[in-house]
Amino acid sequence: MERRNSKKIKLGNTFIGGDSHILVQSMLNIPASDIEGSVSQAKELAAAGCQVIRFAIPNEDALALIEPIKEAVSVPLVADIHFDYRLALGAAERGIDKIRINPGNIGDDSRVKAVADACRKKNIPIRIGVNSGSLEKDILARYGSPTPEAMVESALYHAALLEKFDFNDIVISIKSSNVQTMISAYELAAEKCDYPLHLGVTEAGTERMGIIKSSIGIGSLLAKGIGDTIRVSLTDKPVKEVFAAFDILKALGLKNDSPYLISCPTCGRTKIDLVSLAKQVEEKLKDCKKPIKVAVMGCVVNGPGEAREADIGIAGGDGSGLIFKKGEILRKVDEKDLLNELMKEIDKL
Repeated sequence: MERRNSKKIKLGNTFIGGDSHILVQSMLNIPASDIEGSVSQAKELAAAGCQVIRFAIPNEDALALIEPIKEAVSVPLVADIHFDYRLALGAAERGIDKIRINPGNIGDDSRVKAVADACRKKNIPIRIGVNSGSLEKDILARYGSPTPEAMVESALYHAALLEKFDFNDIVISIKSSNVQTMISAYELAAEKCDYPLHLGVTEAGTERMGIIKSSIGIGSLLAKGIGDTIRVSLTDKPVKEVFAAFDILKALGLKNDSPYLISCPTCGRTKIDLVSLAKQVEEKLKDCKKPIKVAVMGCVVNGPGEAREADIGIAGGDGSGLIFKKGEILRKVDEKDLLNELMKEIDKL
């Protein structure tokens, strides 16, 4: 698919926008005072493949998080700051890779200039984050509600404050808990500026509904070529956000460096425990880095035929199953051996 032509911005040891890969972001949810716990969670996220890690800097003491996390992981780090420009300056001084702050909320021009100058000096991009609950009073009054148009106007207002001081390494996010509002806002922003866009549905909910809303919102935009970084926001463990985000990218063909599992929903023809088997295969493939399509099918009717594009797969029989490769049957094996035999074939690929 053709992606929107956005500005390319350096972020630590990688890039956002332009021809760069779409980056997956998550956020620590450990109290900022718990440095050891924050470092541990950052390492877990990095091990899961998270490509950008954000954490809150609610006060000056929290600046002490930056160095230990930077020492523990090589993933670019984002300091999430609200209102206090001195925290942004402190984060820049301590080596943060990116700052999330809204310039219109930190005071007069001198403060905005101080942050812009500090970030420019150290090549630190700034992410402007607007959501439906953070609109300026005059904008909200003019539009009557947090419409897509209102949120985009707010984001561009904050960007203009930085542009005023010749700062253009800007990333924009315009989130809403309403999926349709979020989609419309990002579509409008994509038309009005060339800054990279960080996609997300804010306050998406717990794992089940959060993944559904994020998949619709983020997926719809990515399918149109809009979006440079993404976060699936869940009221759950942050590492689950990373797995969900990668699954969205896989489903759209935007991530091709790991296995892609397909499996049938089962029906009355199924005579093996396919549900359990599919889950076991999924778990076994979690750390696999091969760009292969693996099929777990319930019967020979929908096995080698329907899943003939799979690099390797299994099709259930009556207490047994077929191992097939690109639609061609390799052999028949007992049900209890299906998982091991499948993994042996995957190891050969």
